Amino acid sequence: MGSSPLRDRSAFALVGVLAAIAGMAAGHLVAGLVLADASPVVAVSTTVIESTPEWLKSWAIRRFGNSDKAVLVGSVVTATLIAAAGAGLLSRRRPAAGTGIVALLGVAVVLAARNSPAVMANTDAVLGPSVLPGAAATVVAGAALWWLRGLALGATNGSEELRPEHPSDHAATGHHPGAVARRRFLTGAAAIAGASATMGVAGQRLTRPDPVSELGSLDLAEPAPALPRSLDGVVPGITPLRTPLRDFYRVDTALVVPRVDRGSWSLEVSGDVERPRRWTFDELTTQLPLIERDLTLNCVSNEVGGPYVSSGRWIGVRTRDLLERAGVRSGVDQILSRSADGMTISTPLAALTDDRDAMVAIALDGAALPRARGYPARLLTPGLYGFVGATKWLVGLKATTYEAEEAYWTRRGWSTDAPVKTQSRIDTPRSFAEVPAGTVRVGGVAWAQGRGIDRVEVRVDDGPWTDATLGLEVNIDYWRQWYCDVEITAAGRHDLTVRATDGGGQVQTAERARPFPDGASGHASVSIRVA
Repeated sequence: MGSSPLRDRSAFALVGVLAAIAGMAAGHLVAGLVLADASPVVAVSTTVIESTPEWLKSWAIRRFGNSDKAVLVGSVVTATLIAAAGAGLLSRRRPAAGTGIVALLGVAVVLAARNSPAVMANTDAVLGPSVLPGAAATVVAGAALWWLRGLALGATNGSEELRPEHPSDHAATGHHPGAVARRRFLTGAAAIAGASATMGVAGQRLTRPDPVSELGSLDLAEPAPALPRSLDGVVPGITPLRTPLRDFYRVDTALVVPRVDRGSWSLEVSGDVERPRRWTFDELTTQLPLIERDLTLNCVSNEVGGPYVSSGRWIGVRTRDLLERAGVRSGVDQILSRSADGMTISTPLAALTDDRDAMVAIALDGAALPRARGYPARLLTPGLYGFVGATKWLVGLKATTYEAEEAYWTRRGWSTDAPVKTQSRIDTPRSFAEVPAGTVRVGGVAWAQGRGIDRVEVRVDDGPWTDATLGLEVNIDYWRQWYCDVEITAAGRHDLTVRATDGGGQVQTAERARPFPDGASGHASVSIRVA
């Protein structure tokens, strides 16, 4: 008796899925040896990022937060496995067609890798290492498909020669070729799965960045003063005055954190300058004065009341000093910074040369930058959102004009000059929290880099605004903690709203705006239930 059609289809779908997994694992292993960004899943996912409309990117960040990259990679893998299952089904009766689908997937991987910004940033990799992972994935997936297909044909009685003419003879002898063939198929499938797991784990270990090198002793020309006493212990649930490193937000387009070696790293200052130069890390930190600053950094994708804002103590060299050494020529209005992964960001020249102390940062909270935060050096521009002033994994500063060159985000419709808007946030109580009637302590943070925070007010429902108590100011480029005790005696749902006034007397606008193209605006609020 032959196997059921449903079982036949499942077996061949499994053939395609296992072949694709083997190909992806082999490609990942080869990428670990030659170029991590050319890994099949990474390359295709990067292409998806590049081609995704801005509204969809913003939605993904809002919806999935720091998990957006994991969701993207999972979606790419799922789509690939669905296509591979189709290839497996098709290969049962049309093996050439099934193999053709595998080949097309391989070509897509190679093209995606070659067009990846991270690969294109390394011109030596475009025609060499970028091709190898995709080629390896295609060969391994194709070979696995053919081998498993042969085993599946026997296991499902898919070929006439494997069907017994007299099943009763086998029953009498206890010999069942179909059972033997099925065991062979299952053994082969398990072998492919095991080999894939081994290759995947090995590739992951190879692509895992090495620990960062310690900085050692630094000679600070301008150390930062000690932080003032915080409200951390006064207001339970409030954001800490200094963000713990593990909680520092991360928003970028890099699916693979660049593996930059500090010993071979350099920063090229080029473009329309009198004295172009390439700085090594040691030259940068010994020939220019090191400054230490407490700064708040926030992402333009942050919604009103959102989490993409963090504060820390940074060490670096002033961009003003770097650009003065280079001698920027007249007519230049932007500095185009370049990342090791190919990202470009445009920053107004004035913001990098005025007295706000924009810097090339090399340390955060007394230690070398973590790899995910831009190791070994990144750009920081107080008062501007990260997408126009906070390039991670910095390798180049080019003096140019907005007319001559467009940066990554500019080409996608975002603003070229995006000063941080005055914002405030309620940290406690959380939305939908239940609190007892009486005095409710509300707390949070407010920020307006470059201007500082002079006042914070809280409102219950549509009632009057009540002044909050402000924590001590660190500086005008750092967020400010606040709290306010409000009386709520009526049981039921109540809305708490906050607004801030900056150092220039400008009250935070109530007008709601999405992050695109220059930052969100509006008042943050939470709903609570009073028991």
